[in-house]
Amino acid sequence: MTLEGSQALTVGEVAQRSGVPVSTIHFYERKGLIEGWRTEGNQRRYERRILRRVAIIRIAQRAGLPLSLIKEHLDRFAKTPITSAQWGTLTADWRAMLDERITGLIQLRNQLDSCIGCGCLSLVDCPLRNPGDSLGFQGPGARLLSGADR
Repeated sequence: MTLEGSQALTVGEVAQRSGVPVSTIHFYERKGLIEGWRTEGNQRRYERRILRRVAIIRIAQRAGLPLSLIKEHLDRFAKTPITSAQWGTLTADWRAMLDERITGLIQLRNQLDSCIGCGCLSLVDCPLRNPGDSLGFQGPGARLLSGADR
């Protein structure tokens, strides 16, 4: 892909204009979230629409969405600038996920008060962290430490 020099952005320009480090731009490209091309001089170039895409990625990350999910949603609009209608679709999907997470966090917050007087004294028996010893059914291993239960 090539654009006229005045329309294409260098990785430094993308980083400066988006407020994202160059290393993050390269990371997003490796993950397939954005794409660029190389000039004959082997320099990276990006279309201007990448700036909006990077902004959307950052917003979604701030909302706690994993990059794999962000990519899945953005892939629907891979080759075109995202329109207002498409943004509405994205945010509706993300809103439902956020509402679910918020509900779970509120439930957890409300159960925390019972922790001090519970007396379980064990992560194996804790009704908040391991209800019904659900982790025991997953086999041996450091499930709570590795994040495998998340």
